[in-house]
Amino acid sequence: MRLRGLILAVQFLTRLPTPQLRDFRAEELSRTAVWFPLVGIIIGALLLLPMALLDARPWLAALLCLLLWVWVTGALHLDGLGDVADALGAAHRRPERFLEVLKDPHMGVFGTVAVVLQLITKLVLLAELARSPWWLGLLLLPAWARWATTLLWSRFLPPLHPGMAEQFGWHRSRGAIWDLMWGVLLIGVSAWLAPPLLITLLLAPLVAWFWKRKLGGISGDCLGASTEVIESLLLLALVLAPASARLF
Repeated sequence: MRLRGLILAVQFLTRLPTPQLRDFRAEELSRTAVWFPLVGIIIGALLLLPMALLDARPWLAALLCLLLWVWVTGALHLDGLGDVADALGAAHRRPERFLEVLKDPHMGVFGTVAVVLQLITKLVLLAELARSPWWLGLLLLPAWARWATTLLWSRFLPPLHPGMAEQFGWHRSRGAIWDLMWGVLLIGVSAWLAPPLLITLLLAPLVAWFWKRKLGGISGDCLGASTEVIESLLLLALVLAPASARLF
């Protein structure tokens, strides 16, 4: 049963090949969330390959890393970022339009610009990270982002849609111990490998505060957008942190 949850988490968050599962039920989605940080570590391990193999050519390493990042995640979170950017742009003067625009499957100018800027941001930061003493932090970075956004809907914020509340109800009631275990593990490994990533402990409540103030809750697209933003901020933290930031 645990293996089934891991397989479903990999299928949901990535394009990696997995064994085919039968009889999928929508309520199973919430139970896969306990594996999201592990899937993040798998993604991080893949992203380290271009960095390790092309350390003498940082821009090429960054480009291949970004292409791999987009492919392995299926641009899942970029789609959420684009939708949220469109909704925020349309709701600038009329806040009630946010959810209306969020449901529109088409991407507008705001969304396109946001996605392009996000890709440029990641490309530049990855090139800088290739020459940083904290480049190994890329292993844990996707795990931190997924752990943080899991907390947004499971602990900090109510869902905006009733269906989402039903899907994630199991994790709200039973997943707390997993959230704690993953948090402790990521803190311990990051303190040794890449202490700048510990800033996630500040970023998660700040992002929760933003959505609470803006919408009073969170949606799937908001979670995707939050994942992208947190990943970029963590890349920035790794790039800007001095080598003396090591704790051990």
